[in-house]
Amino acid sequence: MTTYAPTPPAPPGIACPDEVRTRLGTLRFSDGFPDDATVRTLFDNLDFQRAVQAYLLGLAPVDMAVMRTALSRWGPANSTMAIWEDLVHPRFVGLVYNTSTSYCYAWLDLRDGPLVVEVPPGVYGGIDDHWCRWVADLGLTGADRGEGGRYLVVPPGYDGDLPAGHVVVRSRTYGNFLGYRGFRDEHGDPHPAVEVIKAKARMYPLARAGDPPPTRFVNVSPEPAVAVPPADHRFWELLAEVVRSEPAESADPITLGLFAGLGIRAGEAFDPDDRTRTFLAEAAAVGDATARALTYRFRQSEAYYYPGSAWRKGFLGGYLLRDRGAALLDSAAQLYFWGGSISPAWDREVVGAGSQYAFAFVDAAGSPFDGGRAYRLHVPPAVPADRFWSVILYYDTQTRSMLRTGQEWPSVTSQDQGIAVNGDGSVDIRFGPERPPGDDGRNWIQTLPGKGWFTMFRLYGPLRPWFDRTWRLPDITPVE
Repeated sequence: MTTYAPTPPAPPGIACPDEVRTRLGTLRFSDGFPDDATVRTLFDNLDFQRAVQAYLLGLAPVDMAVMRTALSRWGPANSTMAIWEDLVHPRFVGLVYNTSTSYCYAWLDLRDGPLVVEVPPGVYGGIDDHWCRWVADLGLTGADRGEGGRYLVVPPGYDGDLPAGHVVVRSRTYGNFLGYRGFRDEHGDPHPAVEVIKAKARMYPLARAGDPPPTRFVNVSPEPAVAVPPADHRFWELLAEVVRSEPAESADPITLGLFAGLGIRAGEAFDPDDRTRTFLAEAAAVGDATARALTYRFRQSEAYYYPGSAWRKGFLGGYLLRDRGAALLDSAAQLYFWGGSISPAWDREVVGAGSQYAFAFVDAAGSPFDGGRAYRLHVPPAVPADRFWSVILYYDTQTRSMLRTGQEWPSVTSQDQGIAVNGDGSVDIRFGPERPPGDDGRNWIQTLPGKGWFTMFRLYGPLRPWFDRTWRLPDITPVE
C-alpha cells in the first residue's frame, strides 16, 4: 500500500475555507477551488465592479464627447466657433454655465497637423484634451496675460518644424476642447466683448497660415442644446468613441484596462453581447448614483471653506486631482459630474486674477434645498472680487444646469443694474418660489416647488481676504 507524507497545514491567512459568507452570498470551495456557481458569482461581481469604476473614470472623457457632439451641430471642427453673444440662457442644458460672461467654444481636431489659435485680448479661457485634462490656459491666466496672442496647438507625436512667434502647447490627444469667456463692460453689456472676440479670434491649420481660411462664428444664445452626459447605454457608446479615436498611449494602462474589460478598446468597434449590456446598464445607474452621492454629500472635510460651513470647493487635489502622488478618485468623479473642464486657474491663489468658486449643495442646517421653500443669503460688504461676483441658482439637481423658471436669468450679480444694497454695503439675496413682499425681483432668484437646486458663488479677480478667509460667506438659511 502506498503511503503519503502528511501535507503540512497552510501558513496562517492563506488557506480558503470550504464556505465563505459575503455580501455576495455564500461562496463555496473544494480545497480552495471555487465551484461553478461561485465562479459565476465572482465573475459577475468582478465585471460589475469594474464597470462602475469605469463609469466614474469615464465621466471626464464623456464630458468632452458630449461637448464635441453639441458643437458639431453648429459646424465643423477647426473652423467654427459657437458664441453665446446674448449670454447663456437656461434653455441650454449644460454643466455649470453662468449668466455673466459670453462663452466662445470650438472643437479642435489635430489629425492633420498643428493648429494656430489666435486668442483675442481680455478673455479668460483654456484648452482641455479629449480626456478632459488641462493643456493650456489662454487669455488672462495664459501666456498672453490677457493681451491676446497666437498659440500653436501641436498633436501627439508631431516632430515637424514649428515656426517662431507662437506659444507652443502640446496635446496628448487629437481631439481638444477650446473655450474662453468675454466679460460685460461697466454698463453690464456683453456685446462689446463679443465684437472684440469676433474681430480677433481665429483658428486655422498651420499648413495654411499663409492664407488662413475664415473662422465662422455662430450665435447660439437662442439655441436649445444638450451638453450633459447621459447615464444610460449612450454613455458607453460615447466613451468607446473617445477610446477608439485616440492613441492608446494618451491614457494610462489601468484605466484603459478597465475599459477593455467591457469591450471598449482602441481601434475596435464596441459591440457588447446581451450579458454585457445588462450589467453595463446597471453599472451606469449605480455609477450615476455614486457620482450624485459624492457631489451632493462630499465626504472630505478639507474641501469646505470654513469649519461647519456648507460652502465648499469644487474639487480637491489641484488641477491634477492628486495628493502626494495619489489620484483623488472621489474628487475627480464629483468634479466631472457637475463640471466639464479643468484648469490650474480654478485652484490657483493669484490675487486679482482668474476666478474662484464656492458651492452650496445644502442649507445652513445641512438639509437639501427645497424648491418650495424660501431662503436667504446675506452677502457681507466688501466682497473680495476685483471684477465682479455672482450668485447663480444654476442648478437643477437632476441636470446640473440652470434651473428654468419664469425668470430669464436665475442669478444675482454685482453687475446687475438696480440691485438693492444695504446701508453697510451688504446684499441680501432671496431664493424661493414666490417673490418676497416689497422686492422688485432684482435680489430674488426664483425656485420651483418639487425641484431641488444648488448654487454657486463666483468671484472674478479674487482678492486676498478670500484666500486668507478674513472675509467669510455665511450659509444660506431658510426663511420661516
